[in-house]
Amino acid sequence: MKKRISRNDVIFLAILLAVVTVFLVVYERTGTRADAGACVRVTVDGSVYGTYALGEEQEIPIVQDGVTTNVLTIRDGRADMTEADCPDKLCVHQKAISKNHEMIVCLPNKVVVEVTGSEENGFDSIAR
Repeated sequence: MKKRISRNDVIFLAILLAVVTVFLVVYERTGTRADAGACVRVTVDGSVYGTYALGEEQEIPIVQDGVTTNVLTIRDGRADMTEADCPDKLCVHQKAISKNHEMIVCLPNKVVVEVTGSEENGFDSIAR
């Protein structure tokens, strides 16, 4: 006995797929934006290098001893390390950050970028 897929089954699956797609798009767009007061604090070797608003699109060169060691790019409410002169470039491969207390760290250059000033996040993947 073969079960056939009826026209109603196809319609149901199409509607279900559309609803899931809309949900994911809405979640992605609202779940990753920083609020208006969010900013990133850049620390170099323990000293504050600067604080920059996530709402302004900008490219910040991080200069140490007259040499640009890293480039931080702020775009679409997210901060991303786009360039680094360190050998492993792990900071460049980290995801862009936008939520409170998220960080990008470049150990060889002693650069830490942290999101501050936005409202507290809810639960993270570790919370129980």
